[in-house]
Amino acid sequence: VQLQASGGGVVQAWGSLRLSCTASGSAFSIKAMAWYRQAAGEERELVAMMGSGGTSNYADSVKGRFTISRDNAKNTVYLQMNSLKPEDTATYYCKLQTASWVEYWGQGTQVTVSS
Repeated sequence: VQLQASGGGVVQAWGSLRLSCTASGSAFSIKAMAWYRQAAGEERELVAMMGSGGTSNYADSVKGRFTISRDNAKNTVYLQMNSLKPEDTATYYCKLQTASWVEYWGQGTQVTVSS
């Protein structure tokens, strides 16, 4: 399974970006897909996750600003990020968890928010 993330870039504060992550490869069943981020000098943290049933969870710091969604037909997960803040600057990674509890990570996409 390979994950290809895209959509990062440089944006001014209060701007928006949409990240995409598409899974491809051998047959697999997706249990959950998630977005994590890692700022310079910080540990990787969970941003948002969506389970196979469509339930979603968010970090408190992004609630009300970020929205995770999935297109199951395309094996793609999105992260719509609105009202971006400089503290959202980080490398964003997508993660896929299969029904057999195997995890795969994407390569990361950089998001930089200028003040």
